[in-house]
Amino acid sequence: MAEAKLFELNNGTMRVIVSNYGCTITSVFVPDKHGKLADVVLGFDTIEPYQKGAAPYFGCIVGRVANRIRDGKFTLNGVEHSLPINKPPNSLHGGNKGYDKVIWEVAEYKQGDTPSITFKYRSHDGEEGYPGDVSFTATYTLTSKTTMRLDMEGVPENKATPISLAQHTYWNLAGHESGTVLDHTIQIWADHITPVDQYTVPTGEIVPVKGTPFDFTTANKIGSHINEVGLGYDHNYVIDCREEKSGLKHAAKLKDPASSRTLDLWTNAPGMQFYTANYVNGVVGKGGAVYGKQSAACLETQGFPNAINQPNFPSVIVQPGEKYNHSMLFEFSTE
Repeated sequence: MAEAKLFELNNGTMRVIVSNYGCTITSVFVPDKHGKLADVVLGFDTIEPYQKGAAPYFGCIVGRVANRIRDGKFTLNGVEHSLPINKPPNSLHGGNKGYDKVIWEVAEYKQGDTPSITFKYRSHDGEEGYPGDVSFTATYTLTSKTTMRLDMEGVPENKATPISLAQHTYWNLAGHESGTVLDHTIQIWADHITPVDQYTVPTGEIVPVKGTPFDFTTANKIGSHINEVGLGYDHNYVIDCREEKSGLKHAAKLKDPASSRTLDLWTNAPGMQFYTANYVNGVVGKGGAVYGKQSAACLETQGFPNAINQPNFPSVIVQPGEKYNHSMLFEFSTE
């Protein structure tokens, strides 16, 4: 059994610490407008709290299917599959032991100007109720001074299966210990969301955000209308392709006005869960920092939640021999 370890990617300007346990990002240090580094992700100083389940999916890759599957059931090629109901009444983020809770193998680890690390994991047929064996890789690369890229791939070996991985980092661009992100501004390149039922599962509708508290088509403070959306934002945005770079769509721009730190996120995924850490409540993290409600924003690019049960949503089914590809580009700047 491989052991859980921490690995550093450092290009002299930004520094990222990741673990082979769940492909988890534990720290990202990026400069502010004065060149001062701060760690802008929620997490823990050591791997133990992650292994003990203290993290509400801090920094990890979740799968085989991210987000919720209604009633933990789906039918594929005439066979009904039942998944663990780990967020009653639904299955969430791959079940009781999703890919965030396994040790991935380190396939490659490179230093230098564009340091990278590649993790791999073979998921077996029936794991957490999902069909077929699938070989996965996830590669984090510092592609430039202040840019990180994540490339996730999955190849089903013998059965069709739903695949939708998500990177679940909690961002606070003022610094992980800075309190709420309600003063951060966000712009989301999405004209529509998929509204949800009382259990946060999409109803199947795709509705315009215009004139609603979900409208971030132009930059606005996260806190502006958050009190109008229940506990906070926890919704899938339909990423409309209006601006592209290297085959990826602009999904979101998150900015902390105090430090000017800005994160531009690009992806090839059809959706993005915008989640404002509504369920985080007094988690003691790095350096004893206490993380409270809405102390971070998650920008989880993904297939639409419960797509396996919604024929009108983009399909998340991957056939044997086909390749699932999901890329994310995290561009940091000080605007």
